[in-house]
Amino acid sequence: MRIALPPDLIGFARTTGLPTVPYGPPVEVMLNEDFAKNFWAGFLRNPLGSLRDMWAPIAEHWQDASATLTELAVEADLLSTGLNFEQAAANVAEYYNIPLIALHHFPMRPNGRLVPALPPALVRTAGVISEWLFWRSTRNVEDAQRRLLELPRATRRSSRRIAEHGWLEVQAYDESCVPGLADEWADLGRRRPFVGALTMELGTRTDAAVASWLAAGEPPICFATGSIPVESPADTVAMIATACAQLGERALVCFGGTDFSEVPEYDHVKVVGTANYAEVFPACRAVVHHGGSGTTAASLRAGVPTLVLWSTADQPYWGNQVKRLEVGTARRFSATTAKTLVTDLRRIRTPEYAVRAREFATRVTRSADAVAQAADLFESAAVAQRAAN
Repeated sequence: MRIALPPDLIGFARTTGLPTVPYGPPVEVMLNEDFAKNFWAGFLRNPLGSLRDMWAPIAEHWQDASATLTELAVEADLLSTGLNFEQAAANVAEYYNIPLIALHHFPMRPNGRLVPALPPALVRTAGVISEWLFWRSTRNVEDAQRRLLELPRATRRSSRRIAEHGWLEVQAYDESCVPGLADEWADLGRRRPFVGALTMELGTRTDAAVASWLAAGEPPICFATGSIPVESPADTVAMIATACAQLGERALVCFGGTDFSEVPEYDHVKVVGTANYAEVFPACRAVVHHGGSGTTAASLRAGVPTLVLWSTADQPYWGNQVKRLEVGTARRFSATTAKTLVTDLRRIRTPEYAVRAREFATRVTRSADAVAQAADLFESAAVAQRAAN
């Protein structure tokens, strides 16, 4: 097994002991803070321009990503990819005539369930148009890649070619998180299996200190900011401290990708870096986070009410699902103040939200089971490829 991933994740990935190489741009380039903060305002003014800006890093690094994958995939039984550079990876898989397994952490293929408030046919059509626009916007770089691989010029968007090959598109989230989607995709058979969220649930250096702090008082509200750096850590913690003081709550702030060395201290607030969400979230009264797919899965598995403060990418989608499932609520992070934070937390701290969150947790696939299901799919595809050769 060989792993290729953004250069700023190399150190973490190598702890698995597997061969690891840099691939594509750093995460911070793909999830630029300023772009994330302004994306939706820009999208409303100029949707096509905003989409082109969002796709620009993929187009810019397309050929380098292709070169890395072409070298790594020599004599491979299969190639797996996440969302970024899926199209480039599909061309490499086609070149070597090996299976591709795509991992989707939200429903990225056109469907009628992405925006429940709108008519399904309209939502599905918008998804098709978005895929077509991406293909047209990146067609020059894809044509260049296919020429280097001596493949014929593509005449259809990548998702259609992936479907024609019969390659797997593993849905790395629970079907219960998107009511009705499994029925909509039922005619696709086993090609889009739902396995649950794939999370490692690793321990961290802060586990002992966090556990001791948790045991020393009432269950706190946990604030998890994810891997995107927070623009002003001090202001963010001050807002959290003010809101939790009004509510009479303790706060645990987990700054995964943010430097918090100059954050002021508060008696009722503990600030740490990374934390083991699988252990921390169930010990809290509520969880506030950015709405990334993995963090959302961790909060749903924990069975505690969730407040999603979203910025970009799939975050508003998962925030909307949390509201739809009535296990929490959501708000744009840039529109959040101490006053709105108090209002939102009061809303989700009610017994009704706690009961629904606990009940929904019983319908969420455990991490170990999700990993086992995904591993079985990978192994089956690899065995079939070896048998075919």
